[in-house]
Amino acid sequence: MADLSRIVLDPAVLAGKPVVRGTRISVDFVIGLMADGWSETDILQNYPGLTHEDVTACLAYAHGLLASEKVYPSVV
Repeated sequence: MADLSRIVLDPAVLAGKPVVRGTRISVDFVIGLMADGWSETDILQNYPGLTHEDVTACLAYAHGLLASEKVYPSVV
């Protein structure tokens, strides 16, 4: 299970966007890199301040947001 305490929201850092603790690297940035085809290895090599656990926490955070999202299909 991912350690979500690695993700913090601080109004003084990136206007309160969720970031990896101790960095200014946002969750959406990490998820965006993965969406663009970056592997975890690519991310960790290019951002040595991140760990496997940080990447996993970003994925878990995004999953949690999407899992709790309410979807109301429109009737045509």
